[in-house]
Amino acid sequence: MRILLLCSSFNGLTQRAWLELRRAGHDVSVELALSPEVMLEAVQLAKPDLVICPFLKEKVPAELWRGQRTVIIHPGPPGDRGPSSLDWAILEGAAEWGVTALQAVEEMDAGPIWAYRMFPVPAGPPRKSALYNGPVADAAVELVLEVAAKAGDPAFVPEPLDYARPEVVGRLRPAMRRADREVSWAEPTAEVVRRVRAADGSPGGLAELCGMRVRVFDVYPGPALAGTPGTVAGRREGAVLVHTGDGSVWVGHLRAEEPGAVKLPAVSVLGERVAEAQERPGYSEITYDRGDGVGVVSFDFYNGAMSTDQCRRLAAALRYAAAQDTRVLVLRGGEVFSNGIHLNVIEAAPHPELEAWTNINAINQVCRELVWCTGQLVVTSVGGNAGAGGVMMGLGADRVIVREGVVLNPHYRTMGLFGSELWTYTLVRRVGAREAARLTGEALPIGAREAVELGLADRAVAGSRQAFERAVLEYAERLAADPGYGRLLAAKQAARDADERRRPLEAYRVEELAEMSRDMFDDRSGFRQAREAFVHKRKADRTPPHLAVHRELSGTSLPGASHM
Repeated sequence: MRILLLCSSFNGLTQRAWLELRRAGHDVSVELALSPEVMLEAVQLAKPDLVICPFLKEKVPAELWRGQRTVIIHPGPPGDRGPSSLDWAILEGAAEWGVTALQAVEEMDAGPIWAYRMFPVPAGPPRKSALYNGPVADAAVELVLEVAAKAGDPAFVPEPLDYARPEVVGRLRPAMRRADREVSWAEPTAEVVRRVRAADGSPGGLAELCGMRVRVFDVYPGPALAGTPGTVAGRREGAVLVHTGDGSVWVGHLRAEEPGAVKLPAVSVLGERVAEAQERPGYSEITYDRGDGVGVVSFDFYNGAMSTDQCRRLAAALRYAAAQDTRVLVLRGGEVFSNGIHLNVIEAAPHPELEAWTNINAINQVCRELVWCTGQLVVTSVGGNAGAGGVMMGLGADRVIVREGVVLNPHYRTMGLFGSELWTYTLVRRVGAREAARLTGEALPIGAREAVELGLADRAVAGSRQAFERAVLEYAERLAADPGYGRLLAAKQAARDADERRRPLEAYRVEELAEMSRDMFDDRSGFRQAREAFVHKRKADRTPPHLAVHRELSGTSLPGASHM
């Protein structure tokens, strides 16, 4: 079928839907829902059999849904309505939640139901972003495929919304107000964590800290400390420890509640207000664990962004791990594996271009540690989405294992960068020069199975995040115990030596940085504007041109319209 995806942004969820529908054999177009006119023009151009709107924030024009089958994927169980579904689910401690595919009608989220999925909500509570990118996204992609299948069945008729039916467990909920986001540090730690996580990563909890009005993100329960609620008890790795009503909470990121402010590590936002705060243990973005022949370096950087300081700490952790008497080293990422350099920190720096340069050199050192770890076999565990330098960084390992459902964006073009992270060596080594040029030039996402088919990854593993990490660890343990381990390690060392003689790794780094210097300091490809738009969440005024790579429907190009 011809399917048009109308979306608010071409984010990880929309990319997964696009990938899975294409893999199922459908002809898929993508359009950003920038205005009613753009949406209508897109339908006229694409002439789809079906329009699917994954978590669309904008209202679909009546002229569109009256003349075209249009299905909304809503992040709530049957009967749930309103724009703050996930926020309320987390704040109210729902034990079970769902995703519903429903037909567009005049009243938002009230159309006939095509299908739905239910799933348990972690008691944690989860961050909204983690819930969205995890079970919600998994359910949404399943529904997209089911909707496409049902649309091809002329006998299928969706069920009208009927609150008398037992499966219709949702209700109309209002949009969350500022008052619902207010965080009182005097509340128990569990309540503070729940309120902030219901708003993470947007718009964040509202609070006052050190005399500043701030948005609060990225929180974790701290130790049971006695102290005045709302005062800072310590700091570590960019986070601050804040007293609560019955203990404390680690706050990783803040954004000043003022125009133009950027979400940053909490210590950077509070500045001199916490300069005298003592360093405290109990919070770490990077850990090292070792077992039977296997060492695991785990890192979990908020939203996958890696600042200069974080890169330096990760490089030091890898050097330490490489010096241990283990046989296999596993590099394990967090909720988002990595998206490369930290654009927010760069944008907020006094000299952004200089900070970008420092940052790219620091992440390159991480990549170098992986490639030059010749005393052990190295496995990269990609359990979350990755983009740009975050993809390339992981390719320095001997084995790359990805979780099914993960979306990779192995390119830099949309940010106006040539790229570094030794990609001209590691990516080409894996997929060949021609395929590397295509991936970086087309700037389109790829899925886990496609990554394996291309040779970008070695295997894809299905299952939950926890099951995936267990499977990778078991694989690493088998690799460490393999009778042929010595032969594998010797072959790795010989290959690295041969590659170094052919062309030193330093030559790749220097050539990449020569290109990056022109992008960062001369701004030859629009890095400054792309970075500012990303950091300040500026709404696009057209569907990005790189999404129009395969557009062949018309000889004319309508603003905002593209065909994939």
